[in-house]
Amino acid sequence: MSGKHPTWYAFIRWLVKTAYFNTHGGIRAIDEHYVPISGPVLLAPLHVSHLDPPAVACALRRRLSIMAKEELFRNPLAGALIRSLGAFPVKRGETDTESIRKTISLLEEGEVVLIFPEGTRGDGETIQEMSRGIAMLAKRTKVPVIPVGVIGTNIVMPRGKSKGHKHLVSIVYGKPFTYEEIAKGENERQNRELFANTLQSKIVELCNANGSPLRISQPHSDSEAVRCSE
Repeated sequence: MSGKHPTWYAFIRWLVKTAYFNTHGGIRAIDEHYVPISGPVLLAPLHVSHLDPPAVACALRRRLSIMAKEELFRNPLAGALIRSLGAFPVKRGETDTESIRKTISLLEEGEVVLIFPEGTRGDGETIQEMSRGIAMLAKRTKVPVIPVGVIGTNIVMPRGKSKGHKHLVSIVYGKPFTYEEIAKGENERQNRELFANTLQSKIVELCNANGSPLRISQPHSDSEAVRCSE
């Protein structure tokens, strides 16, 4: 089964939202109108919890595909389930040409693709450096990129802890922008850095404006690899 089965996807989304989120504090979407009702979109959310992918999916009326670390697909049952919901694997720490081709193909088909630009989960207090890989995809495909603030998932399902607390989860969608609007630098390297810094700042603004203060971490590398969910 593939992620092209909208009834199956809608059922699982309803089930997760009803059975999990509604019993753990609820979930809400803020400014979902920024997500166009059709056409290709790259979603770029903050990443603070394993709960982030289903949270963004449950807070969005459109079906989405998620770039996820390949380790999640090694269990046959779990791999089959998340593939059926539109997830596809990416190798962490390297440029994965297959996942890049898959992303471009989905966008050419007018789909919504979710990529976590930090690549790994943060602590909920500091946003990490953005991968330049998403800048490459935004440039190549020319699709709108939407920054997404994720608030509360790290309380419901904290990193490194076996138990969390009930809390309202808020998914905040920002105004879409394109690579061409940002790329005003002198060269490609500078343009990718400008794009990454802009995306990072927009995610921070969304979180800060909705009651979840977030700091920007100090840069530590200039990775061009497309990263994914941890």
